[in-house]
Amino acid sequence: MKSHNPNFPALLCSTFLNIILLFTVTFLCLKPATSFTTPTNETDRLALLKFKESIDNDPYGILSSWNDSFHFCNWHGITCGRHHQRVTTLELQGHNLRGTIPPYIGNLTFLRAINLQDNSFYGEIPKEVGQLFRLRELSLTNNTLGGEIPTNLSNCSELRLIRVSNNKLIGKIPMELGSLTKLIFLRIAKNNFIGIPGFLGNLSSLIYFSAGYNDLKGNIPESVGRLKSLSYFAVGINKLNGMIPTSFGKFQKMQALSLSENKLSGKIPSSIGNLTQLAELVLSQNNLEGSIPPSIGTCQSLQLLDVAENYLSGVIPQQVFQIFSLSLLLNLSHNSFTGKLPVEVDGLKNINSIDVSKNNFSGEIPTTIGNCLNLVYLGLQGNSFNGTIPSSMASLKSLEHLDVSRNNLSGLIPKGLDKLLFLKYLNISFNNIEGEVPTGGVFRNVNAISVIGNNKLCGGIPQLQLTTCHIVTKSRKSFTSRVTITIICVVACILLVSSFLVLYWRKRSKRKLSSIVLKMDLLPTASYKMLHQATNGFSPDNLIGSGSFGSVYKGVLDQEERLVAIKVLNLQNKDALKSFMAECKVLRNIRHRNLIKILTCCSSINYNGDDFKALVFEFMTNGNLEMWLHSMTDSDNQSKNLSVLQRLIIAIDVAFALNYLHNHCEQKIIHCDLKPSNILLDSDMIAHVSDFGLSRLLTTSNDSSQKCTSTIGLKGSIGYAAPEYGMGSEASAEGDVYSYGVLVLEMFTGRRPTDDMFKDGLNLHNFVKMSLPKRLIHVVDPMLLPREVEGMGVATAAMMATKEDDNDNEIEEEEANNTEDFRHIDVDMQKCLLSILNIGILCSLESPKERINMEEVIKELQMIKSTFVGLGIHRGRPSRAQRPGTTRRD
Repeated sequence: MKSHNPNFPALLCSTFLNIILLFTVTFLCLKPATSFTTPTNETDRLALLKFKESIDNDPYGILSSWNDSFHFCNWHGITCGRHHQRVTTLELQGHNLRGTIPPYIGNLTFLRAINLQDNSFYGEIPKEVGQLFRLRELSLTNNTLGGEIPTNLSNCSELRLIRVSNNKLIGKIPMELGSLTKLIFLRIAKNNFIGIPGFLGNLSSLIYFSAGYNDLKGNIPESVGRLKSLSYFAVGINKLNGMIPTSFGKFQKMQALSLSENKLSGKIPSSIGNLTQLAELVLSQNNLEGSIPPSIGTCQSLQLLDVAENYLSGVIPQQVFQIFSLSLLLNLSHNSFTGKLPVEVDGLKNINSIDVSKNNFSGEIPTTIGNCLNLVYLGLQGNSFNGTIPSSMASLKSLEHLDVSRNNLSGLIPKGLDKLLFLKYLNISFNNIEGEVPTGGVFRNVNAISVIGNNKLCGGIPQLQLTTCHIVTKSRKSFTSRVTITIICVVACILLVSSFLVLYWRKRSKRKLSSIVLKMDLLPTASYKMLHQATNGFSPDNLIGSGSFGSVYKGVLDQEERLVAIKVLNLQNKDALKSFMAECKVLRNIRHRNLIKILTCCSSINYNGDDFKALVFEFMTNGNLEMWLHSMTDSDNQSKNLSVLQRLIIAIDVAFALNYLHNHCEQKIIHCDLKPSNILLDSDMIAHVSDFGLSRLLTTSNDSSQKCTSTIGLKGSIGYAAPEYGMGSEASAEGDVYSYGVLVLEMFTGRRPTDDMFKDGLNLHNFVKMSLPKRLIHVVDPMLLPREVEGMGVATAAMMATKEDDNDNEIEEEEANNTEDFRHIDVDMQKCLLSILNIGILCSLESPKERINMEEVIKELQMIKSTFVGLGIHRGRPSRAQRPGTTRRD
């Protein structure tokens, strides 16, 4: 029998107390933090584990790293401060996580940013979020959260950004939020909120407010007029009656104003003209009356104007067509406008969509509409237009949707409409149009056209069931034959005389110009003297650029005072002559709005008796894409910058050019040297592919294999040339696609493929691919980030949510110094940019067979452009067989 230990009771008591103490500490660590506990690093770890436990579904295994094998600061989506090792950022957006947000999140007291958007979180926003007094960003957009916004969120006095749109939140927006004087971004759209927040005027720092798709009622509070920094205000698709406050004219910084689908009445205030920085004005589907105020002409930054489905009347002020910045949409449909559509409509050269349907317009459709070369959508139906459909509409090469139905139009269907490659919908029904219906292009698809209600039409495809067109009578045929013979004779005589003149010129020059050059449809061939005078003796002051094959000079042809670009070949380079011949061979038969146009050539001798060869092109006033993408030291080009939309349009222009070369020429043409310096921009910023000195013509042999006819050894520039070219592969369309992919990545990252950072197997393609989607912000060209986010970049410039210093004073100081360097991209813009960069990645894949072709590229980019046009406004791109409809904003 063991001896009794006299200290046994004391040991037992001590052990019992230790167990109680252990349970107490564990309990305190696991429960949400209160004023009676001091959170620690261990508190953060345990709170994160509780967060993981609340997740029902993690389809991508994002939280698999949340285990003891890693320090919690290295867990996916977690950022910690450098000094205190406390969690400062929780970012788990876009992972399809399903679960609730546990109250233990309140224990992460150093949190500055919570981003859980684009998931499937349900339940309520826990009131413990109100304990995060350092919180600056709360992003919960695109979930299924319910309940009300916690009133104690007002305790988070450092909040700059609240995004809770597209959830199932209910009730009123808490009045307590009116104390958040540092709040700059408030997005509560697509919920079930009621009542208009009267405290808006107290949010003195507010820049962005979006509350569309709710159940808000009543008048817009007058206090909103106190928000001098407000740049984005969207309350569309609510029940925010009354009149548009005249105080809106005080918003000098306003860039986007959306009040669509409400019950607003009265007139559009003339004070709207004070909003000189306004880019988007959406007033559709209200009860507005009167006319459009002429003062709107002072809004020279306006890109989108939508006043559809109101009771507006009168004529359209001329000033509307003098807003040259209008590039996205002009929607005047479903009103009672009268008068003619002004000939000045061509002032909107860059407009994407015009809809003036369902009004009382009369007169002829102006022929100048054909100058709006970027038009994709044109809706003229339901008016009283008369005369003929302008033949100039055949110039609208980008047109996808044309509706002129239910007017009083007559005459024939214009020639050339069947040649529009992208026209997918054409409605000419219920007019008085007559004559033969074409059978090509859009006219091949019975589901894409409507011609009913025009009783004098004939021909067309059988499915239209139109009458057969009458055969020309014998006398008519005889007359036509005589005219034809006469014309042939005249043309033959002209050609004969021209041939003698050409032979005479060739004898005098004692130099034979290649027959392929003579076949070009050019101006008269230029002499050396003419080009010498045009460039002031090829003065260095007129030098635009130079390369291995020659130099390009700016010149003025005296006879026409025409500004031209003259490419003088460096014949010391043995390949320069081959380049000259290749360029002539390619350019003799191609015509496309996105290809450089050759005017004439010169093959002669200079004043020293040496051979001289030059090509003369149209001069592009906005230089090349290289100078726009990359600023040059001590240059006027430092201030140049292209917006996301401009870059996207340029990318589409280049894609059109390559698609034409690859798929729509008599012989397939491979460019072989696509890069920014070979993309030229005219006065309207339309892109033109140039420099065909390395290009190849592909011919088809009997066995259907394609062979290159050019013998020039080079096939592109370093960084842009396809990898298979380095292994001796022939030039191919896939090689051009690779160069195009690199070009797209360079356009939207601002990084050259020859950047010093790209070495040891890392290239631009891999750099972008490895960074997406999580590190998009580190990839995108910083020049795009300040102003190309939703709400024109006004939203989150002050969001310094990831600052890692313990000292709040240091945080504030660092925030003040670095506000301009911080960038934040809205989720909608992220999707557009990700889609564009993904196209660049798909084009620049290492394997040629895996790359997409240019037709697919155009289709995808057009969809992205359409989405971009409706960014934050449209719910989606309308069917091409429908009108644009009402633009909608959150």
